Amino acid sequence: MDRYRGGHWSRREFLGGLALAGTAGLIGLAPEAAAADPPPETKTIRLLQLPELLVICYAPMLVAEELLRGEGFSDVRYVKRMPADDGIGIKTMVAGQADMQSIFAPDLITALDGGAPVVGLMGLHGGCLELVGSERVRTIRDLKGKRIAVVTMGGVDHVFLSTMLAYVGLNPSNDVQWVPLPPPTTIPHFIHLFAEGEADALLAWPPIAQEMRAKGIGHVLLSTAKDPPWSQYFCCMVAARKEFVQKNPAATKRALRAILKADQLCTLDPERSARVLVEKSYTPRYDYALQSLKDVPYGAWRDYNPEATVRFHALRMREIGLIKSTPQKIIAQGTDWRFFNELKKELKA
Repeated sequence: MDRYRGGHWSRREFLGGLALAGTAGLIGLAPEAAAADPPPETKTIRLLQLPELLVICYAPMLVAEELLRGEGFSDVRYVKRMPADDGIGIKTMVAGQADMQSIFAPDLITALDGGAPVVGLMGLHGGCLELVGSERVRTIRDLKGKRIAVVTMGGVDHVFLSTMLAYVGLNPSNDVQWVPLPPPTTIPHFIHLFAEGEADALLAWPPIAQEMRAKGIGHVLLSTAKDPPWSQYFCCMVAARKEFVQKNPAATKRALRAILKADQLCTLDPERSARVLVEKSYTPRYDYALQSLKDVPYGAWRDYNPEATVRFHALRMREIGLIKSTPQKIIAQGTDWRFFNELKKELKA
């Protein structure tokens, strides 16, 4: 602990120190199991870095850099979406510009339904979303006839909110009015749209949810971290290019192990993890980053079932016509849990 000075560690000191001085013991990893794995087939790993609107809940991916180096990746790259990719990064990964990414479970399902050559590998964390309503709205059913702000039609929040509405008996196509966010798509603009009364509800994720709470804007109608059935499933997952997984099974497992270590670090030391996010300019506000890391149930990967998550969301999405494939087809053709299952055995509960 002698490198800790004045309440501040550098990113490299923090992550490098933990990786070199006992991360395995800190999170319960059996060292002999990790050492027994073959070296990665490639020394390069490229992780997709999504924009500010989708940063904080993906924290384990972002703080895993030194841990990935400890798994044998000498070239760790964080790549941004291609200019032509205005979605959640799938196009960038399919084009071969990235190898692995964090992804919201319904977005993964949409991509697999569309035939994207990607594969879901594991869950990352439990619920991080909050449905926030105005004073005119007290329950989800009260949204009938109301306006709901979304970043874009067909996007993350629109798809998920549609399944939420259908779950309580509302028709997402006819019973609500969708209000897409006009440019620029920034967090302050999204919050302003709601605060100025242009919408009655929105789906907030870290750090939007934390900022709205801090400013007393709106009230929480539903929390996916606390309210069933949403709280019983993974929220965000990890996916990779199918070709990368097929060619690099050892590298895939090692990358996932590093991400799970980082997941635990976010749980065990959110203060330092939040500082890393700010120092690397992934997010500007330490206070919102810290609260986000404390709110999101990262340790849920030990208990939640990724296959059950895909089945739950795929069923909801198929019922309202958002996808054509059955949950069974999505799972059979687009998921591979073997690395995750092996790592869960290596990590002590």
